[in-house]
Amino acid sequence: MSSIQVAVVTGSNKGIGLAIVRALCKKFSGDVYLTARDTGRGQAAVAKLQEEGLKPLFHQLDINDLQSIQTLRDFLKEKYGGLNVLVNNAGIAFKVDDPTPFHIQAEETLKTNFFATKDICNELLPLIKPLGKLIMLCFLEHHPSPLHRSVQCELVKLMETFVADTKKGVHEKEGWPNTAYGVSKIGVTVLSRIQARMLNEKRKADQILLNACCPGWVRTDMAGPKAPKTPDEGAETPVYLALLPPGADGPHGQYLSEKTIHPW
Repeated sequence: MSSIQVAVVTGSNKGIGLAIVRALCKKFSGDVYLTARDTGRGQAAVAKLQEEGLKPLFHQLDINDLQSIQTLRDFLKEKYGGLNVLVNNAGIAFKVDDPTPFHIQAEETLKTNFFATKDICNELLPLIKPLGKLIMLCFLEHHPSPLHRSVQCELVKLMETFVADTKKGVHEKEGWPNTAYGVSKIGVTVLSRIQARMLNEKRKADQILLNACCPGWVRTDMAGPKAPKTPDEGAETPVYLALLPPGADGPHGQYLSEKTIHPW
């Protein structure tokens, strides 16, 4: 079992995830794993960073496949005895003009962005070592007040209700925003607050810091070419949170943008 520190970035063969891996390879004292659903694309991304003189490692990860998550979990446990930094970056978004029916968009988006992210946390959060960091890429906007007060089981039910309401065509009538991506990321933001609270209750002595952050509007395949930020600029806040110094007492359970805490 290695004593080397280890960081994992989900969905990191391109865009913001790749930029986070690039920055961590330069600044993090340990092994940095680039992960991707498709092995070929992941290895190509590793080769690209190697051409820049960096030394990322690769592990296959499909966050929609529980077996894939558990394979990564077992690998990290056997090789490193745990995990020091986890950046939950993987996610999907349908284009604005996508003709796919909204209820299908909702189901697919929530499946990946919320439910699969929850699975990653359930499997890997117990592996995070004392003084470790967990970062959730999210964004924040007005959201229904029941979400803010949720415990995890209630939050899951609310996310399931949103999908069910879209299938019935009543989601707007029930007070939901007309954006599947937005609801999924609101769910992840609230999930981060709930899990930070759970860490306070069960593992406070470990001083694990768990935060949500918004990278901003970044030029990626998902966000389009008109966005003002480069992927490297979008990576700045999540990397800042990943590299908080050992023993830092915060931020924890917060939502940040531009390295600044935003109340919600």
